[in-house]
Amino acid sequence: MEGLYDFLVSLDGILGGADWFPFVLLGVGLFFTIYLKFPQIRFFKHAWLVVTGKYDKSTDEGDTTHFRALTTALSGTVGTGNISGVAFAIFLGGPAALFWMWATAFLGMTTKFVEVTLSHKYRVKTQDGTMAGGPMYYMDRRLNMKWLAIAFAVATVISSFGTGNLPQSNGIAQSIEATFGFEPVVVGSVLGILLALVILGGIQRIAAFTSKVVPIMAVIYLIGALAVIFANIENIGPSFAAVISDAFTGSAAAGGFLGASLAYAFNRGVNRGLFSNEAGQGSAPIAHAAAKTDEPASEGMVSLLEPFIDTILICTVTGLVILSSGVWKEKHENVFDRSDMYFVEGHYDDSNEADRTALYQYLNDLEGNKIVPYNGAITVVNGTAVSDGFTLINARSIAEDVKYSLGVEDAYTGTLQIKDGKPVKDNLEVSGKSLVHSAALTTIAFTRGYFGNYGQYIVSIGLMLFAFSTAIAWSYYGDRAMTYLLGPRSVMPYRVIYVAGFVWASFSDTTLVWALSAVAIVVMTIPNLFGIVMLSKEMKQTVNDYWSKVKDE
Repeated sequence: MEGLYDFLVSLDGILGGADWFPFVLLGVGLFFTIYLKFPQIRFFKHAWLVVTGKYDKSTDEGDTTHFRALTTALSGTVGTGNISGVAFAIFLGGPAALFWMWATAFLGMTTKFVEVTLSHKYRVKTQDGTMAGGPMYYMDRRLNMKWLAIAFAVATVISSFGTGNLPQSNGIAQSIEATFGFEPVVVGSVLGILLALVILGGIQRIAAFTSKVVPIMAVIYLIGALAVIFANIENIGPSFAAVISDAFTGSAAAGGFLGASLAYAFNRGVNRGLFSNEAGQGSAPIAHAAAKTDEPASEGMVSLLEPFIDTILICTVTGLVILSSGVWKEKHENVFDRSDMYFVEGHYDDSNEADRTALYQYLNDLEGNKIVPYNGAITVVNGTAVSDGFTLINARSIAEDVKYSLGVEDAYTGTLQIKDGKPVKDNLEVSGKSLVHSAALTTIAFTRGYFGNYGQYIVSIGLMLFAFSTAIAWSYYGDRAMTYLLGPRSVMPYRVIYVAGFVWASFSDTTLVWALSAVAIVVMTIPNLFGIVMLSKEMKQTVNDYWSKVKDE
């Protein structure tokens, strides 16, 4: 697994983690925002009117209403990105990362408007009478680039696992184990059965399920979040100030957080913003293609509400919970993921300014870094290291009170061989205090409010509902892609593998799952961004035609 993780990290470094990707993603959003004269502002009110059904016509073709199409697409985006993803972004980039998530969402409102409009325009009716759409159809039917359509559809299938399946299942299992103590494999198996029961019903059952679950889960989560925010109301102003000020300087060291450069916070904030709202990824157009309307632009306007609800509202609430409670810079007792843990040569103390500077350069991969991985042996007695000459870094922080064991109570005694910063012994369990990230960080933050420790149950329930509905929506995206690639007969085998993957991910390494999702997102996004830029003139004409019809009515 370590080899696979290293490969995925290297691939992510070339793709989503590369310097060029955030600029391409934001650049396309900025281009369309200016080219279409800020549609996310001008069409915002009209979008709500469309959702309420004011412009519905009984004669329009489609499988579901505007509202249900919106909630289905929202269920695909409102998931672990809102709970785990925000926490992961702040863990990596500090408060500055939240600002860049906002920027991604604002520009992403336009990007989503464009991709949904164009995809809806070229949707088709399948042999079973249902509607099928998505970027692969405009790539094929309008651009005459079947090779690009196939590449996108394949990437959609991969991303259905990397975005909608594996990280969702992993996030649910991690949170429920931490809160209720249930084994991840049990959680994954039970929810896997429920997942199979829902997705077998197709878009009608999926839309009916999500239209009920999405509003409920949003209310439950909001109540829990506000309980933390009001309990720490004195920290809200400073938290907002840190988000804005750090956006252009990077986040300074604070507590156990060793700091993040501007470039690193920008990259991670944009990356996590995309994971949260999926604007530009091309996933939402597949859900919106089922909406009952003959006006592609009207459905595009409905979709621009998604990044606003998903990121600007829900992710901001999560970010304020984490920042105002202060948990993001505190070290917490936890069992270290092997992929998060590495040994470096020398002794470092995060209370020493010179050491903090050295670690900052190391973690942000800056010039002047002199820290190197540790190679050698470590002597351990009754679970405690008695030799020196190394520092254990876990979750981008110096680990404290470290214990080595071969099980829950079996303290390790012996010699540990460390090669390239990693322990050679596979069955070794290492625990102690360090920064934490993802769902675990949000769960801790929710205990710092009026509900106390009961707040963690809100995160567990919210995460389960958010993530489960996301997995359901993405199964639909994947089966539409499979329908395009191999026809309707390929859908059932895909669903079986999808459910199996959901169960497997519940007990797999958290860091590995996030690494896979980071790669899958970019592999799907790049062809879609290329396609919508190619059709920019047609997009403007489609919008103008729509407004001409609306004014005539």
